Amino acid sequence: MKKKLAIVISIVLVFATLFMAACGGNTDDNTTKDPANSASEMIAKVKVGTGGNTGTYYGFTTAVCQILNTADYTFEVLSTGGSQANIEGIEDGDYQMAIVQNDVMNYAYAGTNGFASQIQSFSAIGCVYPEVCQIIATKASGITSVADLKGKNVAVGDAGSGVYYNATQILAAAGIDIDKDINKTAASFGDAATQLKDGSIDAAFITAGTPTPAITELATATDVVVVDLGEEVISKLMTDFPFYAKYEMTAADYDFIAEPVNTVAIMATFVVTNDMSEDQAYQITKDLWEKQADIAAAHAKGKEMTTDVAVSAIGDVPLHPGAERFYKEAGIIA
Repeated sequence: MKKKLAIVISIVLVFATLFMAACGGNTDDNTTKDPANSASEMIAKVKVGTGGNTGTYYGFTTAVCQILNTADYTFEVLSTGGSQANIEGIEDGDYQMAIVQNDVMNYAYAGTNGFASQIQSFSAIGCVYPEVCQIIATKASGITSVADLKGKNVAVGDAGSGVYYNATQILAAAGIDIDKDINKTAASFGDAATQLKDGSIDAAFITAGTPTPAITELATATDVVVVDLGEEVISKLMTDFPFYAKYEMTAADYDFIAEPVNTVAIMATFVVTNDMSEDQAYQITKDLWEKQADIAAAHAKGKEMTTDVAVSAIGDVPLHPGAERFYKEAGIIA
C-alpha cells in the first residue's frame, strides 16, 4: 500500500513540475529582465516624442519616421514639451523613442539639472545633427549682446526643457541670473515667435536646428536679429560645459543674417526605451544611417547627419545594445 502511495505521489509531483514549467512557474522574480539584449518581439507602433509642432525636432523626426517605417513596425510622431518631457515620457511608458538634446539626456542619466533622481530607462541610438543655441531679439529692442538682456522680457523655453537649461547657462556665463536679472517667461518656439511679433517680449532663447521654421516665418513679418554670444561667454560656456561646441551662424542659417554670428551648439540625439529588443534597435539604427540620403532629400537636417559624431557626443548615456551592434559591424566603434 505504501509503495502504491509513493508511486502516486511521484506521478503527481512530476505533473505538477511540468505544469509549473509550462506556465512559467518560476516564482523567483529577482532575476533582471533585459529585453534589450534579447530577440523578443518588436514594438508594432513606436511612439516618438519630439517637441513643439513648429520646431525642427517635430519636422525632422516626422521625415525620418516616414522613411524608417517597415512592414514589422511603424512610428507615431507626437508633439511634446521637449527633451525633458520626452525622457520622462519614456520612463512613464508614454513613448518608446524620442529625439532629445545630448546635454539633457546626460542630466537625466545623472539625476541633475531638473531631474530629481536618475532616469536610466533609456539608451542612445545616436547623435544626428547640431542644434544651435539661438537668441532671437526684435530689432526695436536694441539688444545686440547677451549683457543687453538684463532687465528685458525674455522667453527662456518651456519649463524643464533643454532650452531652459541652455538659457540658464548662457546667461550665467555673462553674469546674469535667470531668476533675478531678466523678466523671464516660459514659452515654446511657436509661442515665443508670436510674442516677439506682438511685442510682448524683447528676446527669446531657442535651441534647434536651423533654419527653425517658427523664426523663418517670424522674420517675414518682424525685423529680428540673432544675438552674438561673444568670445568671452562662449569660452566660459565650453569650459564649464564640455558638451557645447562653437557654431558660426550665417545667411545659410537665416537669410536675414548679414554678418556671421558666433554662438554655440549641442547635438540632437535619438534615444529609445531599454525595453526595445536588440533586433529592433539594430534595425532602426541601421536604417537611420543607410537611408541618410533619403532623409536628406526629405529634410534639410538630414544633410548634416554624420556618423563621425554619432557616438562620440553621447556622453555617459550608454548605447542601446542593438545600436552598439550596428556601429561595431560598420567599424564606427571597436
